[in-house]
Amino acid sequence: MSDSQKTDLGRRRLLRTSAFAAGAATLFSAIGAAFPRGAFAEGAGPETTKAVLGFIALTDAAPLIVAKEKGFFARHGMPDVEVAKQSSWGTTRDNLVLGSAGSGIDGAHILTPMPYLMATGKVTQNNQPLPMAILARLNLDGQGISVGKAYADLKVGLDASVLKETFARKKAAGTPAKIAMTFPGGTHDLWVRYWLAAGGIDPDEDVETIVVPPPQMVANMKVGTMDAFCVGEPWNAQLVEQEIGFSALTTGELWAKHPEKSFAMRADWVEKHPKATLALLMAVQEAAQWADDMANKDELAAILGKRAWFNVKPGDIGPRMKGEFDYGNGRKVANSPHFMKFWRDDASYPFKSHDAWFLTENMRWGRFEAATDVKALVDRVNREDLWREAAKALGVAAVPASPSRGKESFFDGKVFDPADPAAYLASLSISRTA
Repeated sequence: MSDSQKTDLGRRRLLRTSAFAAGAATLFSAIGAAFPRGAFAEGAGPETTKAVLGFIALTDAAPLIVAKEKGFFARHGMPDVEVAKQSSWGTTRDNLVLGSAGSGIDGAHILTPMPYLMATGKVTQNNQPLPMAILARLNLDGQGISVGKAYADLKVGLDASVLKETFARKKAAGTPAKIAMTFPGGTHDLWVRYWLAAGGIDPDEDVETIVVPPPQMVANMKVGTMDAFCVGEPWNAQLVEQEIGFSALTTGELWAKHPEKSFAMRADWVEKHPKATLALLMAVQEAAQWADDMANKDELAAILGKRAWFNVKPGDIGPRMKGEFDYGNGRKVANSPHFMKFWRDDASYPFKSHDAWFLTENMRWGRFEAATDVKALVDRVNREDLWREAAKALGVAAVPASPSRGKESFFDGKVFDPADPAAYLASLSISRTA
């Protein structure tokens, strides 16, 4: 190499290095200026660049996966975030109890009721409470209730009462129908219970509910382990694609724009790493906006379908994210309003009123005492204040004016008023509460 070539190469390297340094300085300067109360002040970044976050192979884990894949965590000073696959919600719980210091995880894509069940020791070993913090919602809608092919002639849909007689015969014969969900007291458990009870079927008396991890739902239906299941995507779509059963409904038909998964972390991690927590939240919020853009759905399906994440064909993921539903029973909807939302309709904001419903439903089924102080428990676990802080730092223009979305209406005419959970409970004909 000639002297002139060496000089030119050195000049180009210097320019690249200077440009990178200037870009990084500009980025962290902007982040520091944006954070309220002096976070990242004087060039100080997050307290740590690492966090271990768990996920289950479900489409609603997309914001965490996208934040990793598209570099949003790194953009906000958290380049060493690990997004680790969990085999079940029970594993997620156990690894949260361990924490990353014990080779577990610091936070997770999680069923919204689980942080409350864990914080109160309802589902932890020796009933030992693990303080948790819900930082964001990951999605609205996008779950499904699917039924085996044996029930095709009953035209099972939103009205579960068409199954009542058949289920009664199965119980009388000593082989009660088995309905699978993913975790006791979790969202899928509550959706399928609501659906059955609205059709006059008692989920504790008339059928047997069983726990099956989401990725194992289709295989278990194939071998006849269960009669129906409730789970997120892409497993309902895979059931249809494999012609093993059909979708009776998508859960948005039960409750339009309903909350679903959350991004939650151990409360001690949040307390120890306030700047890193906001950095994670900003990355997740940016990822949610990216994932919600219809122009990105095909790329999103390709990302989620990778072996490292779901190991599923993108074609089993993409259509339902766009609102294209093939129910597998002859019913097809091209533009369903019940597709999964990651950002629109305030999907990312963790409304306290929604958490109040999950707690109230778990009171209905006896998982929380009837005397539970719902408001106090929600105030302890739900950190919507941190969500707002991160959104402000990102420059999000529109944020909800209130932590309550107000009264919520369900397909069967029931109304939940977060200001009066007792009235809602009293309106339900099938319940474990007195």
